[in-house]
Amino acid sequence: MTKRKIAVITGASSGIGKLFARELPAKFPLDEVWLVARSEARLFALGEELPVPVRIFPIDLTKEGCLAPLKRQLEEEQPDVSILLNASGYGKFERFDRIAEEDAAGMTDLNCRALTLMMHAVLPYCAAGSIIVNIASVAAFQPVPFGAEYAATKAYVLSLSRAVNKELRPRGIRVLAVCPYWTKTAFFDRANKQSVITHFDCMYEPAFIVKKTIKAMRRRRDYVVPGFVAKATHALTKLLPHSFVMKVFLAQQKLKNK
Repeated sequence: MTKRKIAVITGASSGIGKLFARELPAKFPLDEVWLVARSEARLFALGEELPVPVRIFPIDLTKEGCLAPLKRQLEEEQPDVSILLNASGYGKFERFDRIAEEDAAGMTDLNCRALTLMMHAVLPYCAAGSIIVNIASVAAFQPVPFGAEYAATKAYVLSLSRAVNKELRPRGIRVLAVCPYWTKTAFFDRANKQSVITHFDCMYEPAFIVKKTIKAMRRRRDYVVPGFVAKATHALTKLLPHSFVMKVFLAQQKLKNK
């Protein structure tokens, strides 16, 4: 009996995750999409839009044991997880010692721990041709003052993705890290609530990031940096000392270490 091909998408209720949920069924042969996010109402509304059957999991990925319902469904139904797209994540732009303890823990729990455990949960159900897509950031390539923890979590996502991609190559399973630049999503409503970041030299549309990611999913790269400005920034972070890169960033934002 042929197994049903499914996509599992976290952070599906808004932003990039929501756009992926809309686009993937038209681009890949999927029998069902499983949507993961905190807002049950938003997931139901999104499910009404999609052309394939949808299963929703209204869970908070930072909570202990939150993946139990999803893992139970995977075990019961034994689907072929053709795509896992980890789009959940958040950041806080602020001096590190001013970040609330809840957010300091939350960023690590959601951006790193939840993403890792989601990969663990679905890999037993992945087969040759499956792909895991992890949304990282161009911040993964450099230390970012006043965004220190967020950038560090994305460096973890990038490093994990590239290493696991190499490990899974014999199984024919790919892992792709996506490293976008500033992107127009609700992310900034939470991340930059105190208006710490003031200089945005370029702001990409989320649809552009999704389009470039889908293109990269069909290739053999282990990470992608969508857009010219993002690529240029990435190149400079490889050529220039990070101490200088941080100094320039602080000057652009008119931030001081006090």
